[in-house]
Amino acid sequence: MSHTYCTKAAPKLPAPDIPHTCRHGIGIRQASSLMIEVPVYPDMDTGDLIELYWNDCYVASKILTRQDLDQPVALRVPESFLHNGKARASYRVMKVGGSPMSSICRKVWVKLDAPGGTLMDIDQEENQGLAPLALPASVERRGLNSRHLHDGLPLIIEPYPNMAPHDEITLSWGDLRMDLPPLQPDEVGDAVEFVVPSALISEAGGGQTLPATYCIIDRVGNNSSWAPVREIWVPYAGRTPE
Repeated sequence: MSHTYCTKAAPKLPAPDIPHTCRHGIGIRQASSLMIEVPVYPDMDTGDLIELYWNDCYVASKILTRQDLDQPVALRVPESFLHNGKARASYRVMKVGGSPMSSICRKVWVKLDAPGGTLMDIDQEENQGLAPLALPASVERRGLNSRHLHDGLPLIIEPYPNMAPHDEITLSWGDLRMDLPPLQPDEVGDAVEFVVPSALISEAGGGQTLPATYCIIDRVGNNSSWAPVREIWVPYAGRTPE
């Protein structure tokens, strides 16, 4: 049975805290062991019953002992309660012989679908759900030419699973990194086109084949891992491939 405690009446207790959330909300890593902290509140005492609510549904409770006083009280939200979208955490305290007191709601964003698709192993280094960087056909065959060394190299990242606003893409070019601007809502579902600047190409050096790839981190810190690598021949400045 659901209970609603987030009312418009002025609550008497502070909002709960959600420690260890990443960036702007809760991602896959946090969801498996999500803890909510009830902060120290006025007249905290042994025998107080704290009830935790997630989206107005009861999820956990604790009767305070002397060891619990004067410090935050942590309660776990089972992973089965977590779903994509906005969520609200709140609690109420019932004192022996007193009236229940409810808290302010803590609002948080939950996102459980990682960019590029959910990995079989969350720590794996390469994500086959991401397409390799799309290169001009001439670059695939012969590598960069003098125009690229002067004007930069245009690249394309194909639309990927779970593409979302605020995704942040990082290009890996050899040992160097370049961050692209976060995705805007009107860019979701479209290919991401950008140019690797000549300064970056020059800094990485020529006369070698360089690995190029990318990864995505979404608004709550879910990481796609790296896309399959492209090997790109980069000549010395002033020289073009045969």
